Amino acid sequence: MLSPSDVSIGETQPWDIQVNNPRFFRRILDGGRLALGESYVDGDWDCPSLDEMTCELLEVGVRPPLWSMRREIALIIASKLVNMQNRRRAWEIGSHHYDLDNEFYQEMLGPSMAYSCALYRNGAQDLTEAQNAKFELVWKKLGLKPGMRILDIGAGWGGFAHFAASRKVEVVGITVSKEQAAYARERCRGLPVDIHLMSYPDLPKHFGNQFDRVLSIGMFEHVGPKNYGLFMRVNAACLKGDGLAFLHTIGGSGYPDLWTHRYIFPNGVLPNMRQIVDAVRGVFVIEDIDNFGADYDHTLMAWYENFKTAWPHFVGSHTRNGRTFDERFYRLWEFYLKTAAGAFRARSIHLWQIVLSKRGVPGGYMPVR
Repeated sequence: MLSPSDVSIGETQPWDIQVNNPRFFRRILDGGRLALGESYVDGDWDCPSLDEMTCELLEVGVRPPLWSMRREIALIIASKLVNMQNRRRAWEIGSHHYDLDNEFYQEMLGPSMAYSCALYRNGAQDLTEAQNAKFELVWKKLGLKPGMRILDIGAGWGGFAHFAASRKVEVVGITVSKEQAAYARERCRGLPVDIHLMSYPDLPKHFGNQFDRVLSIGMFEHVGPKNYGLFMRVNAACLKGDGLAFLHTIGGSGYPDLWTHRYIFPNGVLPNMRQIVDAVRGVFVIEDIDNFGADYDHTLMAWYENFKTAWPHFVGSHTRNGRTFDERFYRLWEFYLKTAAGAFRARSIHLWQIVLSKRGVPGGYMPVR
């Protein structure tokens, strides 16, 4: 399986696999990608450079045997039959992942508290500078001006809401995480920011045709293919006729990944471009598409370094939603962050920023980079 790549078993390169328990081999042959992650968390194998290992394997297209993928295939089939992101399930991601511990996320994400790709390509020297550059880019792409009113769908810990409101833009933000909502409200106290604990399908009945701009940064990955059309219609229903909508999302296969679904982002799916185009058709005009997915590699590795540095402060304590910061937690998050970085490095997944308008910008939209 590994022969097309530069990854070996038991050799000395940082991206080589060091087997600690021989059951590793049977687990991988039987369980594929899911078993690869589970056996790492269990300590069956190690790799000093998980990110480079992942990049190497993806660049040459190493795949586990088809029979070992049966559970992944079953999840994909189920996702076509069942809406994994229906109204009830939409709240699961908040309680499982985002309600983990605000202090933990502060340490990992840094001062911006932005849990989305930062912008390094324009010369940023560190994570904080790169996240501010991303916020500045969003501001310019949307043509924001003081006095405008915007809707932030998936406002998170209020990073962009605080950035925009500090420039005299009125912000309404929503999230499905209680911890995020509490943090964002406190962070934006005294600014024209209103944070709601709300799922996006409920937006039109509260905020129809009220906003100059509607944006979503790093939330679309939780919407799900069966709901993409609804999401776009909700955006349009909340937007004034001459307004702009903005979508910042990871792009991938369009199918759920079993390991990520089970351990990191329940019900999450990375959309493919065809799914986005189909959802937009008849609702919006696509004005601009920008891909800077290579910058997500740098972002994730910066998060990992912050995570590793802060770990001694958390080890042995408990999360807000009942888990323990123990060795298994560390290995789970190490695997998550580093393998995601490797996938972006291999350009197997992407980061798209898409600008949309209802009827097309008169004379054409002027792209901003």
